[in-house]
Amino acid sequence: MERDEIRDLITVENELGQQVSYEVEALFEMNGESYALLRSSEETILMKVEEDDKGQHLVGLSDDIEKEAILDAYEIAVDAAPAD
Repeated sequence: MERDEIRDLITVENELGQQVSYEVEALFEMNGESYALLRSSEETILMKVEEDDKGQHLVGLSDDIEKEAILDAYEIAVDAAPAD
């Protein structure tokens, strides 16, 4: 994918209450849970997608071990079946 291609953008409020815009790099499921991989010009973050009667919401992951395990499994899956 070329970097000048338009991607979906989402705005997330960080720990400091600041609004940060991210490109949606990937949406994927793992172990029955949905996740979003988001990228800004400064960082890439992983968030859990939760759904309730009001819609879908992004929730930060605080457990670093959980984040690493999810990202490692995602990387293995992408390497096994790369996109065209």
